[in-house]
Amino acid sequence: MDKAQVYFSDLRTKPGKNLLDKLRKLALEAGIKEIDFKDKFTALKIHFGEPGNLSYLRPNYVACLVKLIKELKGKPFLTDANTLYSGKRSNAVDHLNSAMENGFNRISVGCDVIIADGLKGTEYRQIPIHQKHFSAPKIAAAIAEADIIVSLTHFKGHELTGFGGTLKNLGMGSGCRAGKMEMHSRSKPRIKPNNCTSCGQCIKNCSQEAIHFNKLKKAEIDEQRCIGCGQCVAVCQYGAAVAGSDEASGIVQERIVEYAYAVLKDKPHFHLSFILNVSPYCDCWNYNDQAIVPDLGMAASFDPVALDRACIDLVNKAPMLKGSVLEEKNFREGEDKFTSIHKDTDWRRGLDYAEKIGLGSQNYELIIVD
Repeated sequence: MDKAQVYFSDLRTKPGKNLLDKLRKLALEAGIKEIDFKDKFTALKIHFGEPGNLSYLRPNYVACLVKLIKELKGKPFLTDANTLYSGKRSNAVDHLNSAMENGFNRISVGCDVIIADGLKGTEYRQIPIHQKHFSAPKIAAAIAEADIIVSLTHFKGHELTGFGGTLKNLGMGSGCRAGKMEMHSRSKPRIKPNNCTSCGQCIKNCSQEAIHFNKLKKAEIDEQRCIGCGQCVAVCQYGAAVAGSDEASGIVQERIVEYAYAVLKDKPHFHLSFILNVSPYCDCWNYNDQAIVPDLGMAASFDPVALDRACIDLVNKAPMLKGSVLEEKNFREGEDKFTSIHKDTDWRRGLDYAEKIGLGSQNYELIIVD
């Protein structure tokens, strides 16, 4: 079987070749011009970052891609779908304000921002796929109706899936609010009472008011109200709130993959991943922890599965940064970094399933772009 091609550029620069020049060259050498962009609505799927979290992608990188797509006669727009959890991106008004606050607007990037599932997260289209978990995922309308999908992903760790890469960006990120509920519904966090310090952060940050203190002043989750978003896992600093069972986490990963499959079905698509500020947790919270490895570079591919696998391998080959959460986990070089941080998840489940349903291949060739 032919290997998928993943193109990679490091962050070394010199006079006349800055990082934006390298990004442009990376996209071109990876074959973005093979797509016919002329007069096509092109969704640039991105995460705008929760205000307060500073590990999201710089708008400068996005502007570079927007300019290139315009040169290829496309009609680009930036997009993401509303969130389930409490924060500043759960409706289109707050979401647009958050995008603006973090520098994503017509002036800085050269195109408009469209919140894909509308004002309250209710605008979607069902895409027939007839897979194991879903017959027709609920994809946010502006993404479903786009002619071309280009994803720009900040690669990092993730408390629910082990890592957050292109498949997570496309799958969970493109589901409307009801779609996100479908994907999350099998994965309910749990509380380890012995680790609970009664700080109350999980209660304060639960959008569904599904957590309360029991008689022993320990946090307790009402599974009937819990939507499985994982916000309590992210805000708990004591290891008390943890992801659900491996089986539940694995099912969520498969569901995310099926949503990504629906997003890309029958459409030209191209993907870029930025292995920068590789934080241990996702960009959905209003803070970001120290990166676990040095900034490594940028990667691009037509194959989202190969791209995610290449990013994982590059991070695992990189040295651990002193002072990061990995040091607290007593990480030893040679171990898998994502499993060391998120011991209750197995990130391989999602990639294996994506490969199984034909979304891409983990067998790849890394091509270096100078």
